[in-house]
Amino acid sequence: MPLLVIPIYGGAVADFVDRRRLLLLSDVALLAVTLGLLANSLLADPQIWALYAGETLGTAAYGFQRPARNSLTPRLVGEDQLLAAIAVEDVVFTLARVAGPALAGLLIATFGLPGAYGIDAATFAASLLAIWLLPKIPAALDADRPSLQSILDGFRYVAHRRVLLGIFVVDTIAMIFGMPRALFPAFADELGGGPTVLGLMYSSLFAGALVASLTSGWMGAIRRQGVAVCIAAGAWGAAIALVGLAQSVVMALFFLALAGAADFVSAVLRGNILLTVTPDRLRGRLSGIELAQVAGAPEIGNVEAGIVASLAGVRASIVSGGVLTVIGTAVCALALPALVRYDARNPQKE
Repeated sequence: MPLLVIPIYGGAVADFVDRRRLLLLSDVALLAVTLGLLANSLLADPQIWALYAGETLGTAAYGFQRPARNSLTPRLVGEDQLLAAIAVEDVVFTLARVAGPALAGLLIATFGLPGAYGIDAATFAASLLAIWLLPKIPAALDADRPSLQSILDGFRYVAHRRVLLGIFVVDTIAMIFGMPRALFPAFADELGGGPTVLGLMYSSLFAGALVASLTSGWMGAIRRQGVAVCIAAGAWGAAIALVGLAQSVVMALFFLALAGAADFVSAVLRGNILLTVTPDRLRGRLSGIELAQVAGAPEIGNVEAGIVASLAGVRASIVSGGVLTVIGTAVCALALPALVRYDARNPQKE
């Protein structure tokens, strides 16, 4: 729930204050949450509610951090290096998603929960130092004070710039129809696997994204980035449809990895378009809106996938979702030609 609300306001704050300071304060807040979880784990009778509270507060802090970080990037690198910077950032976060859970399990098995939380807290020294060493990034001179009006201005800008509206709509279509994560447990069972297969299904998406991220240098040469976003979204949908048709675990994992690679390409190009087209005074707000959309659409997709699966079966839900993603992406490209016409060499911010 915090991801649906907090980033929208956090983005407005990021546009009005020194983004480095907001990044630092949000990291301190995340450290405080970890210390709270550490204290709870040391109790003789640890409280379950504290886990929910920690998740809520940590997610809220992230809702301020992510827009500040995203809007900071273009101020630190030139526009000619922006796509490369976004790709490098995604390499780091994709690697974290793949290795993080495995490392956490190892630390918990070796040192217990208090030890794992303690190590997590210690690692904040590196991130806090890195943020502290960044230059100050003051707000733009024409920055708007955080308010309902300033937030609405962000939404109006998305509606006004059809290329931005296009990337939001394409990703929403892909996440609503082509993100059947809620069906993975049932599908793993249908393939004859248990928890191990289920774990591999979840990790295959990130593994595919990691491989794509390590070979992402070619994306810098793409001029028609809007077309590439549509192709990547269509490839995601096609790969998900093939997952639903797979008769073996190996093939299902292979197509999931392909889907993850396509999603990585789409995410990097969408991020580059968003930060390039948007003027600095609005980058925080639009980054916050994008985070809320990325968080909310997959949850709607889980509901959609579950309803279709209950009516037509798990495989039918996965396949139809993938096919609808391909069709929806094509319709969006036709309805919003500004996305297809987008030229990375002439982004036209205003």
